[in-house]
This record gives sequence, structure tokens and C-alpha cells, in this order.
Amino acid sequence: MISGESQLKSMTAESQIPIASHTISKRFATALALVYGTGFGLVGTHLPFFPVWLKAVGVDAAWIGIITAVPAVTRFTTLPFVTSFVERRQALRGGIIAMAFLTSFGLAAVGLQRETVPIFVAYAATCCVWTPMAPLVDAYALSGVRQYGLRYGRLRLWGSAAFVVGALACGSLIDVIAAKYLIWIIAGMAALSALVSVGLKPLAPLKSNPAALAGGSVLLRDFGFLAIIIASALIQSSHSAYYVVASIVWQQEGFGGLTIAGLWTLGVLAEIVVFAASPRFTLPPATLVIIAACCAVVRWIITALAPPISVLAIVQLMHGMTFGLTQVGAMGLMVHHVPGHIMARGQGYLAAFSGIATGSAYILTGVIFARYGQNVYYVMALIAAMGAAVMLFAHRRLADHQPHRAGSGG
Repeated sequence: MISGESQLKSMTAESQIPIASHTISKRFATALALVYGTGFGLVGTHLPFFPVWLKAVGVDAAWIGIITAVPAVTRFTTLPFVTSFVERRQALRGGIIAMAFLTSFGLAAVGLQRETVPIFVAYAATCCVWTPMAPLVDAYALSGVRQYGLRYGRLRLWGSAAFVVGALACGSLIDVIAAKYLIWIIAGMAALSALVSVGLKPLAPLKSNPAALAGGSVLLRDFGFLAIIIASALIQSSHSAYYVVASIVWQQEGFGGLTIAGLWTLGVLAEIVVFAASPRFTLPPATLVIIAACCAVVRWIITALAPPISVLAIVQLMHGMTFGLTQVGAMGLMVHHVPGHIMARGQGYLAAFSGIATGSAYILTGVIFARYGQNVYYVMALIAAMGAAVMLFAHRRLADHQPHRAGSGG
């Protein structure tokens, strides 16, 4: 019986496509950068301000918590099925476009509702087609990395930059328009994202073999792939306390709103720098993930100590290493370890496992923070250390599997 890893090696070899011309490559990269930019611009307007809209239209706090938890639930329920469905039909570009337009229509439908239950139903249906967008776009991007010789980090940085712009732009509009109209800024950004997605360039068809029909099960039987998604999910989920309680803690420590916004911005700017510099990285992707995990351990231990603002600013700059470098390393591992014709399923499994890990960490954060306060960051350090341990255990096998240098994937 052929092992899952052996099948993956065989399929990877058959999925390679020659490098295209520089002009075609540049067009592909430009269209994809626009999709990343508008997609994360949508997230930047939605994440901070959708709950504000919910409150403005009369949804009570308990239901706001339930409604805002829907995306995390769809990541490990409907998302893997959607990515698999799209990939089996070799319709990656078409799937992205369809999901983008359905998301736009869905958010518009949410905006037309004023009662809690209809809002919940419309939003849940929208999330079923919205949350698969990120792994589908990443799968499309990694196909471009393989097909056109592109650098993932330089494509992805536009998403991080647009997130900042979207959040700041929407935040500035809060003082100009009533909160009950914020949903139309979010829906408008979704419409722009849908329009931009039409510009994505078709991918050359990938050669496959009968093993592709069992591609999903092959991935889930492969130790290297499981190590990639487990390590990535653990390290990224260690950011949960930061996302959930950082602003609350900083307010309690007397930091003003502008200072808190500045601290968040420092983290995203550092992330952008890492993405931009990633093509120069020569270390293997597995090593990058281990470094990112170790940085996360240090970051969360220092944060738990409630450092002064001068130290905290430096710690925030580590976000580029803890989040950005993990993403670059994980995508580098994916592009070398997962065959192109099952990349969307691989991204779906990565997103699903990350959703489970992050959702669990969110719950854990709430419970621990309520009792032990900022000491919750020590638990986040432990989670990051577990991610480092998984990648350390698997890095030799992953290194043996990779035919290219690290920079080609990141």
C-alpha cells in the first residue's frame, strides 16, 4: 500500500508548470493584489464595526455575541465542503468570483433586516459563502506562486495594508454618519471586492491522476501536512488573548483610544514589513515557523508582565514575526508539500483546523481572563510553544520533501 506522503510526492511532481512570461506574471500578481486588498479591506470595515451596527439596530448583547461567532463556526463546518466542491470541478477562479458576489448580495440582505432572528439567518447564510473566500484566494495565490514564480509575501501584504486603511476609513466615518448606516459601508466594500474579483486571470489546467479523487484523504493521512496545519493553528490561535482582551487591558491601564489604535497599527505595519521582505528569506519554511513560534512565546510572556508603553510598543512590533512569519512559513510549506490540484482542499483543512483552535482559544481566553486577568497570556505562550514543538518534530521530514529554497514559497 502506497503511503499518503508517497502519493503526495508523486502528485506534486506531476503538478509542476513551467514559469510564464514576466508580463503575464505581473498581470496575474496585480489582479490578485487587488483581490487581497479589497477582500481584507472588507474585513477591516467589518471586524471592528459590524458589532457597532448590530447594537445600533437594537440587537442585544447576548445575540451580538452569538451572531459574531458565526464566521468561526462556518470555518470548520461548511468551509471544507465548499473548498472541496470548488476544487473537484477545477473552478477555483470561478468559485472565488461566485463567492464574492454572493457575499456582496448576502451582506446587502443583512443590511435590510431589523429584527434579530432574520439578521442572524441572513448573516449565517452569508458567512457560509464568505468564509471560504480566504482559503480559496490563498489556494489561487499559491497556484500563482507555483505557476508564475511569484512571492506569496508580496501578494499578501496588500491585504494587511488594506485592512488598516479599511478600519481607519470606516472609523473616521463613525463621527460623520449614524451607526445604523455602517452596514452599507461594509456591503459597499463587499461589492467592490466582487467587482475586482472578475479581473482574476484564469489558471492553466493542472495535470492530475486518479489519486486526485482521493486527494483529501491523502492529505489527512500525511504526517507532514498534519504537522503544518496543527503547528500553524496553534501559533495563530495563541494570538486569541491579544485579539479578545488587549484593548480592554490597555484601557484599564489608562491608555487613551489613540494610543490603543497606535499599538494595533504598529503590529499590522510590522506584519506588512515581514510580508514585503519575505522573498529575501533563505531559511527553510519549517524553520521560519519555529522562529515565529519562539517569538510568540517571548511576546506573550512579556505582555503578561504588563510592561510600560515603551516596551509594549516594541513587543507589538513582534506581531510581524508571530503572525506574519507564521503565515509566510506555513504558505511556503503548503506550496511545496501540497499538490496544486488539491491545494484548495489543503487550504480548507488549514482554515478549518485553525477555526477550531482559535474558537477554542477564544473560549479559553474568556474563562481564564475572568479569573486570572492578564495571566492568560502565559497560557497563550504555552500554546505557541506547543506549535513550536510540533514543527520541530516534523521539520526534518518536511525539509526532505521540499525541492526549492524557502524564498520561492514566501
